[in-house]
Amino acid sequence: MSFWKKALACVALAALAAAARSAPVTVTDDRGVTVTFAQPPQRIVSLLPSLTETVCELGECRRLVGVDRYSNFPAAVKALPQVGGGVDPNIEAVVALKPDVVLAAISSRGVERLEALGLKVLAMEPKSAAGAQRVMARIGELLEVRDAGRIWRAIDAGVSAVAQAMPRRAAPLRVYYEVSIGGFAAGPQSFIGELMARLGARNIVTPELGPFPRINPEYVVRANPDVIMIGQRNVQGMAQRPGWAGMRALREDRVCVFTADESDVLVRPGPRMAEAARLMAKCLIEKGG
Repeated sequence: MSFWKKALACVALAALAAAARSAPVTVTDDRGVTVTFAQPPQRIVSLLPSLTETVCELGECRRLVGVDRYSNFPAAVKALPQVGGGVDPNIEAVVALKPDVVLAAISSRGVERLEALGLKVLAMEPKSAAGAQRVMARIGELLEVRDAGRIWRAIDAGVSAVAQAMPRRAAPLRVYYEVSIGGFAAGPQSFIGELMARLGARNIVTPELGPFPRINPEYVVRANPDVIMIGQRNVQGMAQRPGWAGMRALREDRVCVFTADESDVLVRPGPRMAEAARLMAKCLIEKGG
């Protein structure tokens, strides 16, 4: 190939690369709403910790310009402006950051208000492992991160490694996982319930109740789980619930109380799911004897 042909080929390749960089990006969120961006967003406000962590896991933490008050991982995001809670964000604070996109939960009351003010919003709220995988893929598309699929496979492989290392039992341990104050539990269809199943445990909550149902305390007493998993934030007064003191898990000290930091890992579907599996496995091994 002559010098001029090589030069022309290089110019053509550069033009194609420039065109690819400036090509519009279209993403459909969990509401089924499709949002188009003239170019990949450079200024992102995240209103859900799992979305914040996903952006950072994809190597794009630098694009975050603001987060909700609960986003605390990785450590770098603690230095970012906080714009209130995910459910009830400070709309004025979000607008002031001039984001190219706002990542929010479907349950956030700020979504419609932000859209009415002309901001582009993607509402994504994964409840299962498949949902977390889908969200990572969509954010990867949004930010033009080509290896989002590889990153997710590594996370899932980490969970599988923990599951394979679990000791096998004649009968699966029956577990109740309380997610938050008010008796909200992790059902089998939730990412927490799915982790539980992969580790060989059995959820006392039945599938028809949904991913995160509110459970009557009597339901737990009747089920009489072998192990209870609960966060430090909502363990106070647990033993005083009607009938709970007589349950096997409390009588035999088979209750795992997770610290606030551990609970953050466990209740966020996304990059730290392998770490969540390790925490859950440790509980099952220590308390399931």
